[in-house]
Amino acid sequence: MNLTSLDPPLQLQLEASWVQFHLGINSHGLYPRSSPVVSKLLHDMRHLPTISAVVKPSGVHLKLVLRFSDFGKAMFKPMRQQRDEETPVDFFYFIDFQRHNAEIAAFHLDRILDFRRVPPTVGRLVNVTKEILEVTKNEILQSVFFVSPASNVCFFAKCPYMCKTEYAVCGNPHLLEGSLSAFLPSLNLAPRLSVPNPWIRSYSLAGKEEWEVNPLYCDTVRQIYPYNSSGRLLNVIDMAIFDFLIGGSSAQGTRRHHGGMALGNKSQLRSGLSNLAPATAPGTAEVPGDRNATLLSGDITQKAGIGGNMDRHHYEMFTKFGGDGFFIHLDNARGFGRHSHDEISILSPLSQCCRIKKKTLLHLQLLAQAEYRLSDVMRESLLEDQLSPVLTEPHLLALDRRLQIVLRTVEGCIEAHGEQSVIANGPAEQSALDSSPSNLTN
Repeated sequence: MNLTSLDPPLQLQLEASWVQFHLGINSHGLYPRSSPVVSKLLHDMRHLPTISAVVKPSGVHLKLVLRFSDFGKAMFKPMRQQRDEETPVDFFYFIDFQRHNAEIAAFHLDRILDFRRVPPTVGRLVNVTKEILEVTKNEILQSVFFVSPASNVCFFAKCPYMCKTEYAVCGNPHLLEGSLSAFLPSLNLAPRLSVPNPWIRSYSLAGKEEWEVNPLYCDTVRQIYPYNSSGRLLNVIDMAIFDFLIGGSSAQGTRRHHGGMALGNKSQLRSGLSNLAPATAPGTAEVPGDRNATLLSGDITQKAGIGGNMDRHHYEMFTKFGGDGFFIHLDNARGFGRHSHDEISILSPLSQCCRIKKKTLLHLQLLAQAEYRLSDVMRESLLEDQLSPVLTEPHLLALDRRLQIVLRTVEGCIEAHGEQSVIANGPAEQSALDSSPSNLTN
């Protein structure tokens, strides 16, 4: 704030869509069904002028935080691939591009599945000159703009891996596609836990995790708190189904990630879960759904994963809602990479534990019916976005194919263990369905 200015101070507008979105988060999801607030938020992120732009620190790929005239903020991920480009088969999943259209499509799919765990995300054509360069006060960002030989305005940013001049993004000549994901409330106001995923992937070129070689791995998980007495395991399975549907490239190899943990036995699993750190600290910036965000005291002390559906090292939960609170499905830009490949290993929590929420199964069964076919519902939903078509037809059809794989997996579990053992409609799930939602800000 400029204390010498004679202008009246700018006032926070409580009716701003981003404020109302934050106020509406409750124990059932990030937003209520058919929320007019989300529709208004998507509209505002698409149309409001930007007033500042900064590079998102500590990320793997180029991302910007844009602030709008109503003081709302969103994470901007620029277009890096054309719609019809697939992830090369020789790419490891952790070096795959982050796709702006995958972030958009993941939000729509999450809403269709009635999870409501992905922050509202929308596509926008951004004028990189007027809406980024001319509004940023960041000298580093200003210094990395240039005009390409094709007379397009381009920029890159300084980050550890993919942010060099050869990885610059360019307008045409000024307009650039990108996704905008709404920020969640500040960590100071709404603390979150970052919890190791029991089905974390191996991060060595030759090694495998216990779950990859032991078909009875889930028996170990079931004996460890909090997976032994709550609905937490069912939420892990929901997340796996979601990640499988959005697709991914084959994991032909992996690398060790600093801070990652192998949860290969009970002692390791207990150790990982006992060392949980709340994703909150004084002075920590709010983050919109980036698992590479700073989790402790502004330092990069714990990474929650590179991102994407095959790389969910951790999941996040609001501490306010306790151990059975919903997972926040963050950072989905590595989804929809290869429509021609189904990464079955992502479904391991479902196939090994043979459990699924009744609510989730009913939604999946409905979306497998001809009149409510998932690809058709997604196609119609994505028409709402300014950047439509968001997904190519092969990616839409891949959703139907993967949905059938999920349902066949459930059918196999029922044949082996019986419907009562597989379909969870117990007290924990029913109480969550029947209870009045608890708001994050109450």
